[in-house]
Amino acid sequence: MKHLLDLDEFAKTLTKKGYDGFFLTQAGYPDKVKDSISRFLEACSTGTDKPLYSNLLSLNTYLEWNGEDQPKVGCHMWVRYEHGRFDVQKMKIERTGCYGQLIKKSELTNLTTSSVPTVREAIAQVSEKPNVEIAPRKRGFRM
Repeated sequence: MKHLLDLDEFAKTLTKKGYDGFFLTQAGYPDKVKDSISRFLEACSTGTDKPLYSNLLSLNTYLEWNGEDQPKVGCHMWVRYEHGRFDVQKMKIERTGCYGQLIKKSELTNLTTSSVPTVREAIAQVSEKPNVEIAPRKRGFRM
């Protein structure tokens, strides 16, 4: 069985890996990862919200954002939740254009929180490789 982390350790682990931006939990509750999940769980306990799946939470965030008119990299995580403990199960990373068209996508399955790639590694998975320009050969006479 995979090791489940409490909310503090889960948030600390993701933050160390570079996931320190704002998250959406179940498409709502925008805040840092710990606060977003806490607000969602509080709403569930009061009965104003409920999870879409019994033991899974959905977390969304942007890994790279350079403005409305530039391509962006988004991340969607499915997190297993059992009795106040959390663990990342699956992750989808997508690079989309300025109009929302998909440029490149990567899907990671069978993850744990400790095996989640860093933000830099995740962005590299969906980045285009830079075109290597070959220097023009000097034409001339050789002696």
